[in-house]
This record gives sequence, C-alpha cells and structure tokens, in this order.
Amino acid sequence: MNGATLVRASGSLSLDPDVISDDDALQSHLLEGVSRTFALTIPQLPPVLAKPVSNAYLLCRIVDTIEDETAFASAEKRKFCQQFAQAVKGNEPAELLRDELEPRLSQSTSPAEHELIRLIPRVIAITHCFDPPQREALACCVEIMAKGMAEFQDRDLRYGLSNMEEMSGYCYYVAGVVGEMLTKLFCHYSPEIAAHRDDMMKLAVSFGQGLQMTNILKDLWDDHDRGVCWLPRDIFDRCGFDLRELKPGHDNPKFCEGFRELIGIAHEHLKNALAYTLYIPPHETGLREFCLWALGMAVLTLRKINKNLYFSASSQVKITRRAVKATVLTSRLLRSSNILLNAAFHLAGSGLPRSGRQIPAFGHRTDT
Repeated sequence: MNGATLVRASGSLSLDPDVISDDDALQSHLLEGVSRTFALTIPQLPPVLAKPVSNAYLLCRIVDTIEDETAFASAEKRKFCQQFAQAVKGNEPAELLRDELEPRLSQSTSPAEHELIRLIPRVIAITHCFDPPQREALACCVEIMAKGMAEFQDRDLRYGLSNMEEMSGYCYYVAGVVGEMLTKLFCHYSPEIAAHRDDMMKLAVSFGQGLQMTNILKDLWDDHDRGVCWLPRDIFDRCGFDLRELKPGHDNPKFCEGFRELIGIAHEHLKNALAYTLYIPPHETGLREFCLWALGMAVLTLRKINKNLYFSASSQVKITRRAVKATVLTSRLLRSSNILLNAAFHLAGSGLPRSGRQIPAFGHRTDT
C-alpha cells in the first residue's frame, strides 16, 4: 500500500498520511478528503499530468480553507494567504506557516482540511519537485487567487455584488485563474496542445466562469444561510427585483427573470468551455474526459435549475448519481468526435435560456 499503514479513527479504518511515503498516494488521500469530484476526475489524466494537477488543486484548496476560516479576521487571512503564496514560491519556510495556522483552526474547518493544513510542508515539497514552468504556473495561480479573494473579504455580501462585472471578477479569482493554470500545464505536457495556447488561454477563463456561475446558482440558498449572496444586483434591478428582499420560498417571477438571465450567461460560457475542450487532440482521451465530465455535469445542473426556478435548497437541483454516470458514459463514447460532442452539447442545452449579451471568450481577466 505504498508504505502506508491503516489506523483506526472515529470507528473506521483510514490511511495515516504521516506514513505515506509515495507522493501520488498522499495527494490521492488528501483529494479524497477535500474533493471527491476531483478525486474522480484527476485520475483520468495521464500520470505525468495528474501529479501536478492534483498538487495544484490542493494548493488552491489551502487558500480556500484560509479564506473560509471563521476564526481569522480579514487582515489575518490576507497575511496567511500572502505567506502561503511566498512559501509556494520557495521564499518562506512552509513549516513556519503551518505552525502558525494549524493551532488557530476552528471546528468550522473540516477534519480533512485540518489535515491538509497540517501537511502544507509536504504538499509544497511536491510542488518544488516539478519543472520550472509547472512551478511558475502553480505559484502564479495561488498568488492571483489569494490576492483576488481577499478583495471580497471586507465587503457586505448579504445583498449581492454590484454588477455582472464584479461577479465575473469573483469568478475569475476563484475559477478562471485555475483554467489559465491548467492550460499552462496542458501546454507544458503537449507541444501539440501548446500550438493552440493563445486561443485556449482566452477560452480557459470563460470555462472557469461557466463552472463557477453554475455553482453559485446551485448554492444560492446555502450561501444565503451564511449571509452571502454572489448574484449581481444590476441584473435583478433591471427586472424590478431587489435582492434585499430575497428569501427562501419566494414566489416572485421578477427574481426568476433575472435568474434565467444568469443561467443564459452561464450557458454561453459553457459553450466556450466546449470550444476549449475541442482544441485538445482527440487522441488525448484522458484530457478530454477531464474537461468533458465537468462540462457535462454543469450543463445538466443548469437544466435542473432552469426547470425548478423556485427551488429552496441546493439538494433540489443537485444532479443524481445516475446523471453523473450518464455523463461519464456519454463522454467516453463521444470523446473522439468533435461533431458528436457538439451535437450532444446542443441537445443537452436545449431549452436553456440564451443570453442577449455578448459573452467575451476572455471573460474577466487581469494581466498574468
């Protein structure tokens, strides 16, 4: 078992990460704890890509854990995120950050995230084993994400963001920048993919925004319970709905009008996501599946939201395991045919609203 042992914790058997000597096994164990979705999709990638992509996700999750920790004030979150970005670059010792962070974590942070924070030095040690272009891609992503997410920490988010531009900015910092980072890793892996680098970098931000917007729409009421709303006020103002009046169980068609407009914008971004995926050569089946699974599940989620605009809990619009399996099977059957993939996407998106906006391929982006 790659040098790992089994220990009994909370009445069940689990791997003891402190004795996992193999990097891949450690990252797989950590991913299982913090994201079952990525634990499922990343193994579809070629092993030489799966390792840096796994590491990249864990680095991003560490930033997310710091930002979500309720025991930290905004200034502390900024300080810890800056320290972490410097540690990823190799400019500060990871152990020092770990020693400051770990004792401060509250019960609001999950046990799996507690474990991830405790193992920051090992995660960053893996980062530092990669080729320089890979390390640069990961460090750049972490730095932009940490800085960007901090911009939203001090805002009153109870009643939404000011406008669609702000929503796009938030989506860039939490997802679009990840798309850019993945594209850099894909191009480092394959000269054939690198030939399309410029076009893919433009679409990568839009891909990320489509996925993030889908999550924001799905998690509307979970966020509302936390006193947070990521919806843009300008869109709902035009429809005659004040987001300050938003409550579960509402029956206001004006809110649904604005919500449908956001579904349409997310759908347009997912069209760019398909265009991005089709730049990946058909013989790179693992890379295509990695993208197609995320894309397919997002489209099905939008369909479910669109059919149930008055939902009051994310569980009501969460796609079923059967739908996930269907997405996986369809992706595997059609992954090598651009014509069939385009047809399947069109069919899956039938009935979804169309955005009247011009959706730029770049989405929101800062200089990187």
